[in-house]
Amino acid sequence: MADIVAVTLLRHGLTEANERRAYLGWTDSPLSVEGEKQILALRGSYPTYEKVYTSDLHRCVETAKLLFPNAVAVKNIAFREMNFGNWEGRTYDELKIDSHYLDWLDSPMAAMVPGGESYPDFSNRVHDGWNQLIASGESSYVLMTHGGVIRELLVRYAPMKKSFFDWSVSHGRGYKLIWEDRNSLRRGERCTLLQEAPITGKLNG
Repeated sequence: MADIVAVTLLRHGLTEANERRAYLGWTDSPLSVEGEKQILALRGSYPTYEKVYTSDLHRCVETAKLLFPNAVAVKNIAFREMNFGNWEGRTYDELKIDSHYLDWLDSPMAAMVPGGESYPDFSNRVHDGWNQLIASGESSYVLMTHGGVIRELLVRYAPMKKSFFDWSVSHGRGYKLIWEDRNSLRRGERCTLLQEAPITGKLNG
């Protein structure tokens, strides 16, 4: 029998900062009233898990608790969102006169975020966490994390090649990546099947 491995990547629920369209990285913001309502509506849409891997930030831990109330949360700082440093909690309208911000908008994969992370630093951190995750040798994982983390993993592991900003990830939802052979996962190859989560239709395979 093939050694199949499935990894489900889910984004945390809508937060108060998300509703303001503010940059939200390593600082935290509670789930909004609407965000909590949306997550509770999704409860039961996913399989039951005994363990949920999660970013250590409260918005992810709380979403995991709401969706999987009986699961143990395994927190890992590596799965935090990108650190937006001096821009945390601020909106485009508040930052659009900042020359460093405008430079970053022109080249987000290269420019440094003042007081925060560069994209290469963020990418390396996420993939270090990924390698820790898959090293446990499980057959089915669920990871509660952030939109940027999910996009970064999809860029590297989705069957189809798309850029970071071409991936759309809704709050409380995400993608399920399936490898038909564990060794291909360990070698860092792209998955063989990608599905929306919760499943609304097969995307590739």
